[in-house]
Amino acid sequence: MNENPLGYERINKLLRSFAIPSVISMLVGSLYNIVDQFFIGQKIGELGNAATNIAFPLSTSCLAISLLLGIGGASAFNIAMGSGDEKKAVGFLGNAAALLFLCGLVLCVAAEVFLEPMLRFFGSPEDVLSYAKEYTRITALGFPMLTLATGGGHLIRADGRPRITMLCNLSGAIINTILDAVFVFGLNWGMSGAAFATIMGQYVSGGLVIWYLAHCKTVKLQRKHFLVKAENVSRIAALGMAPCSNQIAMMIVQIVMNKSLKYYGSMSVYGESIPIACAGIITKVNMVFMSFVIGISQGLQPIASFNYGAKKYKRVREAYFKAIGWGALLAVVAFIVFQMFPRQIISIFGDGSETYYSFATSYFHVFLFFTFVNFLQPISSNFFTSIGKPKRGSFLALTRQILFLLPLIVIFPLLMGIDGIMYAGPVADLMAAIVCGIMVWKELSRPEYRIKTYA
Repeated sequence: MNENPLGYERINKLLRSFAIPSVISMLVGSLYNIVDQFFIGQKIGELGNAATNIAFPLSTSCLAISLLLGIGGASAFNIAMGSGDEKKAVGFLGNAAALLFLCGLVLCVAAEVFLEPMLRFFGSPEDVLSYAKEYTRITALGFPMLTLATGGGHLIRADGRPRITMLCNLSGAIINTILDAVFVFGLNWGMSGAAFATIMGQYVSGGLVIWYLAHCKTVKLQRKHFLVKAENVSRIAALGMAPCSNQIAMMIVQIVMNKSLKYYGSMSVYGESIPIACAGIITKVNMVFMSFVIGISQGLQPIASFNYGAKKYKRVREAYFKAIGWGALLAVVAFIVFQMFPRQIISIFGDGSETYYSFATSYFHVFLFFTFVNFLQPISSNFFTSIGKPKRGSFLALTRQILFLLPLIVIFPLLMGIDGIMYAGPVADLMAAIVCGIMVWKELSRPEYRIKTYA
């Protein structure tokens, strides 16, 4: 049996081959939201932009499911393959794929049944609610294929085909973009047009994932591998909990953020809708930067998992530091862009009042000030998960959102009003980066990482 290239190929080459397609896939995924935001902003304006932000926690829920089962399944698969247990590995792959579709279906049904209470809970102002309902009732129909497409991409990447993952995501995004223009502007369907374009792209991506799983590169999936087993689920969930926890934390923070922006906005010159609309756009713009970082962390995953399973610890350490170097460079570039061009960025998503631009500019400058350290947490959290230490990864994933940001967006506005929400962001970012640095230093100081265990 030939040795897997993950165990001997140059780290730089491996990271490029896995991370670049992963970055492109993540960018394409973020384009679903960015493209909708662009067309809705141009056609409907501030209220439409606010509506997509109100609906965003449900998309975040889909991503949380995708990461829990996709990265968890991929990590379990790669670790098992690295240790030579192919029978167990293929079971992880099949169970993860089945659960992705089933969980997406459950979320779809829940969203359709409890739509209006959910949107109100997410912080929707009255003048935004009808737009949010129109958009979400349709996009919820795509949740099963969205979770399968997003999570399945991680499984395909784990099977050694990162370019196929990129193709699956890219095809759906291109279809979404084309149909957005046709439905929103050409047919004048507004919010419904953007929603229909989104789910059609997701169904194409999900269909391609199904096709690939029937033609895997390193293993052969059979019907029995899709029968869910408790021991497989527990292993997949444990390894996927860190990135999933981060998304759940983001969803919780987003809901609290929307409610706070609505409440404190109503007591300011901005009103209820402007802060929600601006924060939603800026969150999605920041996701473009985070797509690069998360793509790098996903590219690191199979390299770290396989070599840790094969006890090639110095290769694990080298791969981590290469990923961190790439992330740092991108973070500095993003910081400069966010600080220098906030008004130009926000203008892409439709016109607004001078008050609207004033809030957006301040939010960019303050809330995203520590962008240049925000690469540390996602890469390091996924690193711990990749080496089979999900509890540490989960803790690290929760530091920024739950331990720091959530309390601060409650406390700071009591002292500073709506400006307190902005200042909560950089304080949380800095504190999370410090905790991250300490945890990684302790892990990589362990003796095995300094012993040369490969040729």
